[in-house]
Amino acid sequence: MKRFLVFFGIILLIVSMSSLMAAATGGAVRTVVIDPGHGGRDSGAIGRRSMEKDIALAISLKLGEYIRENLPGVEVVFTRETDVFVPLHERAQIANDNNADLFISIHCNSTGSSRALGTETFVMGLHRSQANLEVARRENKSILYEDDYLETYDGFDPNSPEASIIFALYQNAYLDQSLNMASLIQQQFRDRARRIDRGVKQAGFLVLYQIAMPGVLVETGFLSNPNEERYLMSESGQAYIASAIYRAFRDYKEEEDELLASRNEYPYGQGTTNTIRHEETPAIHTNEKATQKDAGRPGDAGSIVFRVQFASTSEKRPYDDPAFRGLENVSCYFHEGLYKYTVGNEPTLERAAAIQQKVHGAGFRDAFVVAFLNEERISATEAIELLKKTGAE
Repeated sequence: MKRFLVFFGIILLIVSMSSLMAAATGGAVRTVVIDPGHGGRDSGAIGRRSMEKDIALAISLKLGEYIRENLPGVEVVFTRETDVFVPLHERAQIANDNNADLFISIHCNSTGSSRALGTETFVMGLHRSQANLEVARRENKSILYEDDYLETYDGFDPNSPEASIIFALYQNAYLDQSLNMASLIQQQFRDRARRIDRGVKQAGFLVLYQIAMPGVLVETGFLSNPNEERYLMSESGQAYIASAIYRAFRDYKEEEDELLASRNEYPYGQGTTNTIRHEETPAIHTNEKATQKDAGRPGDAGSIVFRVQFASTSEKRPYDDPAFRGLENVSCYFHEGLYKYTVGNEPTLERAAAIQQKVHGAGFRDAFVVAFLNEERISATEAIELLKKTGAE
């Protein structure tokens, strides 16, 4: 179990990207990464006459073509454009390196029953049902085709039921946007492509786990169903599916661009990395040992603590700033050129995650956990490793 907590620490390194960067170029959604699932030696699901990797690629290429033709201001990046194998972590890295504003992973579904049919779109989150868990397990098994996958993913084994524990504390900083995009896709599948709508769901997908932007994983239909396989293999079926996803993307982009344009003023100018919500909520109490007078001192010398970061600014703000309404025992530290604000001072990741839930509930939806050693920011992975060595877990 400890090794899965170490792996979980990886996601804590991914911080929210500033939406203000988009303002300089006139749009909130300028780059989309399209990820055709599987490829090369990883065939994905196999139907009677088809393989998931081929259908996913065909739909993805059509989707990219529709976006380029109709939205010329959007840059389209593919994780693969041919039948090649791309490790899951590299797919996420492609999206992160290109500063993508949205990540769309295209897949086909499969099950032991030939009667299952319909489309469903996933966002990163907890497995809400055994069925969701099974879909995630199947897609995550792509890492078995990677060399040294146990080292790359810090011991993560997609065949192990215990592996899902790494997602128990996870909160997607882009959950609202991801859910919105997923809902738009399912609406288009239902209304445009006339497909059976299986809904928007959450599950723990590795390819979504490491991206630093909103992202969805689309299951376009079941290859285990002969009728759906035939539809997904057809030129017209692929065109309808790609068109539906394109229309959802177009609507999503319009909404995000309008939202950005409506924000005439930001609380803290160009340095803000997390939007501050001004919501009437009761104050969140933590067991923060530091006070505002000595904020920024995470415990005694040599101690490791976890905090919940909820905002960053280019200029330091007072702890009683109205933007921090609903939070108590706010601390601040300076890191990578920004003042970053936290609450909590917890000895374990689990306790910090509990505070994170409360901070999310107060309206700070982008809040995430950070770790400190002797007043210095360190990675959560490093913190957990140090705790293991000292027997403090």
